[in-house]
Amino acid sequence: METLMENEVFRAFTTYAAIVILKMLLMAPLTAYYRITRGAFSNDEDVAMKATEERKKLLRTHPDVERVRRCHQNDIENVIPFVGLALLYTLTGPELSTALLHFRIFAGSRICHTISYVCALPQPCRGLSWMVGILTTFSMAYRVLSTVLLI
Repeated sequence: METLMENEVFRAFTTYAAIVILKMLLMAPLTAYYRITRGAFSNDEDVAMKATEERKKLLRTHPDVERVRRCHQNDIENVIPFVGLALLYTLTGPELSTALLHFRIFAGSRICHTISYVCALPQPCRGLSWMVGILTTFSMAYRVLSTVLLI
């Protein structure tokens, strides 16, 4: 483990993997905040202590809540594959500067994606930030496959 932590590329990977995973995890409290402040809950047990009429009003969807929830889902669909591929990419021995470029671009694209999603910025903001992140992940996948392909 010590030799792994001496590897600068692996340390860069752990840094940026932690950043994007933490950003993804922070989406759950943000969703809860939006649910509470918008009074829009999705489960009966969330409003069980309320009167029957109030429960009916609170069990509803709200566009702001749905936007944050979809952003969180999009994080799950993109961050988890990035972390797995970035780990494999790290094991191929890339140059530190190239690895940092991949990791920074992906992290920046996910942060921009979240801002554009939550703040409802006009397209193509969200689409472009998603595309940059996915292309970065594909670039790492290409490196992994071209380095170790055994078919």
